Amino acid sequence: MNNNDDSFRVSYAEGLNVFQSARRQAFWQDMLSHLRGKSAELLSFDDIKTRLRLREESYKGLQDVPLDRIVGSVGRYRDFTANFLPKTSEMQERWSRVYAKVNSMEGVPPVELYKIDDVYFVRDGNHRVSVARQLGAKTIHAHVTELPTSIDLEPGMSPEELDAAAAYAAFLEESGLNRKRIHHQSLKLSEPSRYAELLGHIYLHKRFLEHERGQPVTLDDAAADWYDNVYRPAVTLIRKYDVLEGSKERTEADLYLWLVEHLQEVRLLFGDQAPARTFSDALIDYLTERGKDVPDELLIEDDDSVIVSKTQIMRAVEAKKREEETAP
Repeated sequence: MNNNDDSFRVSYAEGLNVFQSARRQAFWQDMLSHLRGKSAELLSFDDIKTRLRLREESYKGLQDVPLDRIVGSVGRYRDFTANFLPKTSEMQERWSRVYAKVNSMEGVPPVELYKIDDVYFVRDGNHRVSVARQLGAKTIHAHVTELPTSIDLEPGMSPEELDAAAAYAAFLEESGLNRKRIHHQSLKLSEPSRYAELLGHIYLHKRFLEHERGQPVTLDDAAADWYDNVYRPAVTLIRKYDVLEGSKERTEADLYLWLVEHLQEVRLLFGDQAPARTFSDALIDYLTERGKDVPDELLIEDDDSVIVSKTQIMRAVEAKKREEETAP
């Protein structure tokens, strides 16, 4: 028997004790989470991949990854708590052997992780991650494969927050903005149910473009044109005048919807003589209604945005039909 064998056995025995302590922590963490009505499990990589509609992968090489950014696993997300405490006694031997190897001269190989946004999922090496966290390590050496997304993910997200992220991903996928405008500004809404409304704006813009161009327009192309010529100019104005400064509840996309609705309501009341016709007009009304100062520069903003309503489009379509019917 050599010194290496003795050292491994000592570390293995120590690992058994550390494992038992970790199991007790996992038990009480599960109990507390149950009483609070919250899940203490890791996230399922396959579930997140499906819900966020992720397809592309690219290998990013060896990296030192913060352990507290690892939030899920490919296949063993039910075996550990959210902070990688072991949940079953059956894994004691393997866990303790990994513990002993980590503390030996031999060490352990890098783990394999998937990266989505700025969080990670274990592809291979769940026990190594669990042991590293018990040892108080801050990072772990990992082979990282990234699945690109514009959806924001953070450790500790609630089921409701994950549902909202999935709704946003579905909107980007259906509209085509995740393909046509990869580096788009945020279109995140505080109320996930309103993504259907935002998508309706794109479909309305599609009909407007088809009427203007006299030919079919794909939804992807309509979404890109809407983003470039309607949505982004509105966001530019919102940021230029810090309209949302100090507001944590409303997003830029929320305010965009308010601006469009406000302009359409004013047009419905006043017709073509409506006093508010552009985004800058609507922003002035927004600030005024809330008792906020209106910047002098906003009062003279050179803004040529014009919001087209469904009624206007239908009138134009009907007029076009009449022209075609009466043409010789």
